[in-house]
Amino acid sequence: MTRLFLNKKLTFSLTACVAAVTSSFAMADFINDSHAAIEMRNMYMNRDFRNSNSAETMKDWGQGFTLQLKSGFTEGTVGFGLDVMAQQGIKLDSGKGRSGTGVLLVQKDGTPAEEWSDLGGAAKMRLSKSTLAVGTLQPVLPVVMYNDTRLLATTFTGGLINSQEIEGLAFNAGRLTETKLRNSSNREDMSYAYNGATSDHFDFAGGSYQISKQLSASYYYGALDNVYQQHFIGLVHNLPLAEGVSLRSDLRYFRSDDTGQAHVGKIGNNFFNGMLTLGVQAHKFGVGLQHINGEGNIPFLSGTDPYSINLVTYNTFTKANTDAWQVRYDYDFAALGVPGLTFMSRYVSGSDIESGTVTNGREWERDSDLGYVIQNGPLKGVNLRWRNVTFRSSNGLTNDLDENRIILGYTLALW
Repeated sequence: MTRLFLNKKLTFSLTACVAAVTSSFAMADFINDSHAAIEMRNMYMNRDFRNSNSAETMKDWGQGFTLQLKSGFTEGTVGFGLDVMAQQGIKLDSGKGRSGTGVLLVQKDGTPAEEWSDLGGAAKMRLSKSTLAVGTLQPVLPVVMYNDTRLLATTFTGGLINSQEIEGLAFNAGRLTETKLRNSSNREDMSYAYNGATSDHFDFAGGSYQISKQLSASYYYGALDNVYQQHFIGLVHNLPLAEGVSLRSDLRYFRSDDTGQAHVGKIGNNFFNGMLTLGVQAHKFGVGLQHINGEGNIPFLSGTDPYSINLVTYNTFTKANTDAWQVRYDYDFAALGVPGLTFMSRYVSGSDIESGTVTNGREWERDSDLGYVIQNGPLKGVNLRWRNVTFRSSNGLTNDLDENRIILGYTLALW
C-alpha cells in the first residue's frame, strides 16, 4: 500500500505539520488563501549509446508524486505562513547495469532503489510587498534554476527574500546551504556541477525591472563560496509587428570567475547568448547564437540548469569556448482545431569546444517534442509528451546517443 502513494512515515509527518500549523494560526487569510495539489508524473526513458564501451542502453521507468501545500498568511502588519512539500519516487522497471538516466535513485551497488522519498517545508513571513521564506526552496533565477526534468525536482535548503516594494522591480536575494538532487533523498553540501567541488553556501542577489510594457532588464549576482562568482545581465523585448505577428528578443550575458579552490580549475570567461523568435499566428520561428571566450566551462550548481538559450533536452553547450547556433520551430495545433496538441523541433550545433585534451571539438543535438493535454471530459488536464533526442560529439568529447522520453502527467488540485 505504501508504494501506491507516500510511505507511512512521510504521511504521518506531513499530517502532523499541517495540524500544528492550523491549530497555531487558525486565521481567515491563512486558511482561505491556502491551496494544495498533487502532481503525478510517470516517465519512461531509453538512452541508447552509440559509441560506448560500457552499457549500450539505459532504460528506466518510474512513477513520481509531488504533494505541495501552500498556506496564506496570517492577518496583521506582519503575516506568517507555511509551505510543505512531500515527494516520492517509485521504480516501475529497471535493473542493475541498465539504470542511470537520472529518472531513478541508483544505490551504491548500482541497483536502482525500489522507492525513495523526501519531506520538506518552509516557514514564510510577509511585510508589505516583501516576503521571507526559510526552509525548502526552488528558486527560478538566472544564477540558480532548480531542475525539474525527471520524476522529481531538485530542492534546496536556505533563505530567500522577494521584494516588490518598487513598482516594476522584482528583487530577490538569499543564501542556499544544502541541495537535494532529483534522484536522491539526501541533502548535500552545495557543489559545482562539473567536478563536484563542495562549498558551505551559495549567495545570490539581483532583480528584474519592467522598463516598459515591451522591455525588461535584469541583473543578478551569484557566488558559490570559495569556488566561483558570476554576474548576469539580461534584456527581453517583445515587439508587436502586426495582428498575430510578434518578435521576441532575449539577450543574455554572464561573466564568471573562480574564487578559491585550485582543483576547480581556472574559470574566467564571458558568455554571450541570445535568441530571436518570430511568432506568426500558430507558428514560432527561432534563431539563437552563443559565444563563450576565456578560460574554463560556464559554472553552475549541481542540481540546477544553466540559464542558456542552448539548454536543450540532453546537452547544455556550456563547455569552454563553445560557439553555437540554434534553429527552432514551434506549432500550436489549436489553429487546425486540435487545442492542446503542440509540436517543437530544434537543432543546435556547437564548435571550437575545449575540454580536457580536446580542442576545436564539435557537438550537435536535434530534438523533437510532441505533447497533448486533454481538454475536457473525465481525463481533462492529463498530459502526454514524447521527447526524441539525437546527440553527436566529435573527438571523444561525449558519448553519442539516441534517446526517447515518454512522460504522462496530471496535477490534481486538492483544494
